[in-house]
Order: sequence, then structure tokens, then C-alpha cells
Amino acid sequence: MPDRSRPVVRPEKTRPVAPNADPSNPAARLIRDDHLMSFGDHLEELRRRVLFSIAGIVPLLAGAFLAGRPILSALIAPAREQLAQGGQVPRLLATAPAETFGAVVHLAMVITLLLGAPWLLYQLWLFVAPGLYEYEKRFVRLLVPMSAVLTASSVVFVYFAIMPVVLAFFIGYSNDVSDVRVPVVAVPEGVVIPTYPVLAGDPADPTPGQVWVNSAVNQLRVCTGVGEDKVPIVSGTELVMQTGIVQQYRISEYIKMFLNISLGFGVGFQMPVVVLLLGWLGVVEPKDFARWRKHVCVVCFIAAAILTPVDPISMMLLGVPLYGLFELGVFMLRVLPAERVAGAAREPADAGDE
Repeated sequence: MPDRSRPVVRPEKTRPVAPNADPSNPAARLIRDDHLMSFGDHLEELRRRVLFSIAGIVPLLAGAFLAGRPILSALIAPAREQLAQGGQVPRLLATAPAETFGAVVHLAMVITLLLGAPWLLYQLWLFVAPGLYEYEKRFVRLLVPMSAVLTASSVVFVYFAIMPVVLAFFIGYSNDVSDVRVPVVAVPEGVVIPTYPVLAGDPADPTPGQVWVNSAVNQLRVCTGVGEDKVPIVSGTELVMQTGIVQQYRISEYIKMFLNISLGFGVGFQMPVVVLLLGWLGVVEPKDFARWRKHVCVVCFIAAAILTPVDPISMMLLGVPLYGLFELGVFMLRVLPAERVAGAAREPADAGDE
């Protein structure tokens, strides 16, 4: 029979330090069996991680700025192509001296955040990892790479699939708003209308005074002379459709629209991560997701309408993938339940109880 006269002493429950933690790293002393890390040590470790994060992204910012102009040229290519197909001037406007430079800086900052996100997350991981159980680390190691892949996929999807469709919709809609009616008259006697050849490019060796239509760039072009290096000097003027609205987009507004759409799709493409996280935390069971399919479908299209411009095309192009990603998340939750991901590394929370 146990001695009831002596009180039962329960051992103090503490979260163990990760077995592979580096003892020289102050973060490894975040949680010990005998005492907790002091507030000053927490601040010192946080300061170190912030300094390492800044030191890692500054070179990325410099490289992104140097590559900003080629990347900007690639980003405006869909707009130029759709403007040319719509009979508009295939060029973007800069209405301020520093507008193009500002667009490159804005773009360089976004690229730095995207490329530097793994380094920033790694520093955050070094700060919090010693205080996590092994099974919690397994969850993070699976979700963070998945989130990065989904974000990169969303940017590629926006550039190759969304932007051409959205631009074609807006340009075509504006072209149909007002059509300029030009009267047709008889040619006066003795007047000869000149005929210019329509070419798919510029002639090899034009002579000064020659005029032609370049269908590749939709311009009426003329050779105005020959330079000192014997290279012909060619000038041109844009040919536009007979519409009441001439569409020329500001470079800053276009980049802003592209980044906003990319942000919306980047958030929407995190749907599998959200589904897995809710399932692993026990907030929602897989059978509940299956029962709420109709409601989730409606929510996906409402979210698509909020995250995209006010046109039905882009809303459909985001709503359908959103629902598909939801189904992917449900499938992954069934294949990878929390117990299977945690495995034998999961530690019981009540290991110190009697």
C-alpha cells in the first residue's frame, strides 16, 4: 500500500531543448529544463537575427536594382503586345521625370522581398526552433516550402495566363465604347493617292525619303537620312484604330496593377496551406470540408472578386483555381493527416503527469 501520509510531488513540466541544437547559439538556451531564457537574452538573440536578416537582403536589393530595367522590360511586354493587337500605341507613358526610376525601385523592393523570403524565414526559424517540439518542426518544414512553391507558381500564372487575358478584356472593352465615324468622299480628279508598301519589318538599306508601313510595330516609318556610321536614320509614327479612346498606360500604374494582381493571386494560392493547417490543428475535420464544398465554392469566388480587378474574366480565372487548390488541400489532408506527419517524434504534452 502506498504511504498516504507523504504528499505526492509532481515533476515540473518543461519543454525540452531540441537535441540537435547548437549549445553555442543563445537561441538554444531559449527553454531549458531548469530555467527559462531571460528577457535580455531574448532581445539579444532577436537583435542578432534582425542584423543577419538585413545583411542577407541588402546584396539582393542591389542585385535586383541592377536587373530592374530588364525585368521591367519583360513585365511590360504583355501590355505592349495586347495594345498592338488592339490597334493602340504599343508603348507605355512616363508622365514624370522619375516615374520609370521609381517603378524600377518599387519592382526591386518587391523582388528583394520575394527572393529574400527564404533567408528571412530561416532566421525566424533559428529564433523559434529551439522552443518547438520535433513534431511541430515537421509541420513547419512541410508548410514553408509548400508556401514558397505556391507563391512562385502564382506569379508565373499571373504573368503568362492572367495579364494577357485581363489586358485584352480592358483594351477591347475601351475600343468598343466609341467608334469614330469617318465620312467617305470621292477622290477629286487629278489627285493621286500615294501607295506605301506594307512590310513585316524595316527594309535592309532604305534611302532617304523612302516611306513604308511596318506591320510588326504598327508604324508608318520614313528614312530621314544616313548617320556618320553609314547607318540609316529611321523615324516613325504610330498607327492607331479609329476609336474615340486612345489607350496609353502609365508605367507606374501598370506595375502597380501587376503587383496588386500578383499579391491577390499569391494570397489565394495559399489555400492548400490554410486547409492543411486547419486540419492539423484540429479546427476542421476532412469530412467537414467535404460537407461544406458548396459554401467554400461561393467563398472562393467572393474572394476572387475582392482580390482581382473589377472584371468577370479575372474573377473567374482566380475563382476556379482557388476552388481547385481547396480540393488539393483536402486531398493532401487525407493523405497526410497530423498523426502521420508527426510520426514517432510527437511528444505527449502530459509526460510529466502521474
